[in-house]
Amino acid sequence: MTLLSKTELENLLSETSEPCISIYMPAEKAGAETRQNPIRFKNLISEAEQQLDDLEMRSDDANNILQEAKETINNYDFWQHQDEGLAVFIAPNNLRYYRLPYNFEELVVVSDRPHLKPLLPVITRNSRFYLLALAQNQVKLFQGNHYSIKEIDLPAGVPDSIEEALKYDDPEKQIQYHSGGGSGNSPTYHGQGVGTTEDKEGIRRFLIAVERGMQNLLNDAKVPLVLAGANFLLPIYHETNSYNNLLEAGIEGNPENTSPEDLHQQAWSIIEPHLQQERDDAIAQFNESLAADRAGTEIEKILPAAYNGQVDTIFIAANAQKWGKFDPQANKIEFVEEPGDGAIDLLDYAAMRTFLQGGDVYILELEEMPEKSPIVATFRYPVYDAQTSKVAEV
Repeated sequence: MTLLSKTELENLLSETSEPCISIYMPAEKAGAETRQNPIRFKNLISEAEQQLDDLEMRSDDANNILQEAKETINNYDFWQHQDEGLAVFIAPNNLRYYRLPYNFEELVVVSDRPHLKPLLPVITRNSRFYLLALAQNQVKLFQGNHYSIKEIDLPAGVPDSIEEALKYDDPEKQIQYHSGGGSGNSPTYHGQGVGTTEDKEGIRRFLIAVERGMQNLLNDAKVPLVLAGANFLLPIYHETNSYNNLLEAGIEGNPENTSPEDLHQQAWSIIEPHLQQERDDAIAQFNESLAADRAGTEIEKILPAAYNGQVDTIFIAANAQKWGKFDPQANKIEFVEEPGDGAIDLLDYAAMRTFLQGGDVYILELEEMPEKSPIVATFRYPVYDAQTSKVAEV
């Protein structure tokens, strides 16, 4: 699984070579079904060739741009190591691909910039969470979303065990432990010193050290944090916690004895209703803001606001596209009916600008959209309409 960061998205958006070809497809991870992967990709490459031809690109030039991508069609190992979905971005002399835990619908977009809106359900905070697995012998951190979970490195300063956290304590309270048998086993603590449930003060110091180290990662993040650990550890961590998005409910039990897949299932049962409530609250806030002239339902008003960092929350219909050109200096939008000649998907651009500038992005089905509009937004403060030209002839 690939975890996309804001930096990676900014790198994608900085791609200026034209044309940019964005391909999304579902993928098979195992078994005989993996043979479908290269067939599906070959068909999508053919669709990209057709779109380039529609844009009147010479066939030799189109073939040169797509050549490296075509070479992957017969790369057996490449197709045997997939996740739920594959996103591929092709530009002259540049090919990037991302194996992602999301079952994309098939899509090919040829434009003057990468088409990134399909990535948003994977990366926005309204699907992401952290899971902190606490045990005295082992601390682990996971990052997850609706579709999967993956262990990530502990932030600097987070001890990976109670022994690590308290190794500089009073020598008379040093931990006595043994390996517990085989190679690779975690230490087993015994006695009534540090590392036992009776040593409440030692456990508290351990969890304070963990919480302080977690601040290096969480800082001002809005991503929910779920705890997993023995029932005597969780309330102590809550007492030391300073992160506003630590959820009250947690996963009780020793996480050392639980697989990542089970942790993900249990964590998502906690996260899902929390995220649903956040979405409902965001829609309610939009409705209130619309009445107070701090929200919009027209791309002419929303896109300049997104460009200038004025959008607090944006809602985009999942499969909607709106093609055009945007001149931020003149604050002007020109609509066209299809891509080409510098046109971009304005909905995609508004969503990505909002996300990269700290706003919240929700991707909904059209029937779920407020006002049944393909794009709506709540503003941080009132904004003014942009100039708009008539639809261009194509």
